Amino acid sequence: MTATGSTLAAGRMVRIPGGEFLQGSPERMLDLLDEADQPFPRRWFADETPVVARTVAPFRIDQYPVTVGEFGRFVADTGYRTDAEERGFSLVYGAGGWVEQPGARWDAPGGPGRTVSGYEDHPVVHVSWGDANAYARWAGKRLPTEAEWEFAARGTGFRIWPWGDSWDAGNANTTEYHARSFTSYAAWQEWWAAECALHGALPRTTPVGAFSDRGDSPFGCADMAGNVYEWTSTLSHLYDDAVDCDPTVRMALGRYRVIRGGSWMNLRYQVRCAERMHGDPTGWASFAHGFRCAKDD
Repeated sequence: MTATGSTLAAGRMVRIPGGEFLQGSPERMLDLLDEADQPFPRRWFADETPVVARTVAPFRIDQYPVTVGEFGRFVADTGYRTDAEERGFSLVYGAGGWVEQPGARWDAPGGPGRTVSGYEDHPVVHVSWGDANAYARWAGKRLPTEAEWEFAARGTGFRIWPWGDSWDAGNANTTEYHARSFTSYAAWQEWWAAECALHGALPRTTPVGAFSDRGDSPFGCADMAGNVYEWTSTLSHLYDDAVDCDPTVRMALGRYRVIRGGSWMNLRYQVRCAERMHGDPTGWASFAHGFRCAKDD
């Protein structure tokens, strides 16, 4: 965790007026990704295509991801125990890859003794899809749909990142903010192993809204690129069943839930407005996954 600045929010919501837009990425975006200095093949991003027409009704969405402090008030009020607490572990990416870390949970993100004291304005992590829904119900809200999330992130027109089409490492909490750009997975792992040796396998989150002066969406939503992955309510699906996508996506269809936004662990190409990931909703959580809420207008 990176404790710089303080922008603690109190469940502030932004009104999104609704409208029509083309969800997903045009083929020219995948052409750019093919040519870019990023390590993933074209099929990795194919579930973003083809673009599909969507109409979104007016709604409200949290300006920031739900924070540790906000989630703590929910727990104090309800006595809620997260899936990670019930299971006794959650996922942490160590020097050698993902591990089931005993005792890792929302208030001990690296395991026992790694508390969140002083990080109340950081996004909460180690929350499952079920945990996120439980919080949303308590708050009188819900999780956003995938279409709502993307519309809030970029508006009616296509843009690569919430602020536009030009990358700036100072606009979002990604790997480039902490280190540099990597063109291979091996190089990223080498950097992360060194980080773990120095600081341990702790999330490198930043206070919500820390990049608001530069990285907000057209509607004023913060942290929609990087910081933490965000759960949506949408069941994993393809925009077109004929798409030649990565086989792992095929395995998720009809079972997993769509995750948006990328995280502090990712490079710039994985925190784009149209980037999709898919997570197991049956208790799965990690030290890079959080959420924000929405509600009908």
